[in-house]
Amino acid sequence: MNNSTRLRRFAAPLALIAAAALLPATAVMAGKDKHKDDHVEARELLRRGEILPLDHILDIAQRRVAGDVIEVELEREDEGWEYEVKVLTPTGLVRKITLNARNGAVVKIKDD
Repeated sequence: MNNSTRLRRFAAPLALIAAAALLPATAVMAGKDKHKDDHVEARELLRRGEILPLDHILDIAQRRVAGDVIEVELEREDEGWEYEVKVLTPTGLVRKITLNARNGAVVKIKDD
C-alpha cells in the first residue's frame, strides 16, 4: 500500500451507525498497536477541519447509495484524507463509496 495510514472506525449494521453518528468522527488505525489513541487523532483532524464529521459523510453516502452502511474507513491517501463507506444495497450488492474527507465530494462509487 502506498504509505497510506489506514484508520478504521467499525464494521457494523445500520443500528450501530446511528449511535456512531453521535460522535463527530472517531477511528481506529489498522496495523498499529496503539488503537486506543486513534480516536484522538481523528478528533484532532476534525478539529483542524481536515475531515468532516462522520454523520455528515454517512448522510452524503446514503443519498448516493441506498442501503445499510456496513463499514466505514478513514484513510490517508496521497491526495489527502478519504472516507470509504461500504453499503449493502436492498438487492444484496455491496457498493463502496469513496469520499473526500475534507469536503464530502464523492470520488468514486464501485461494486465491492
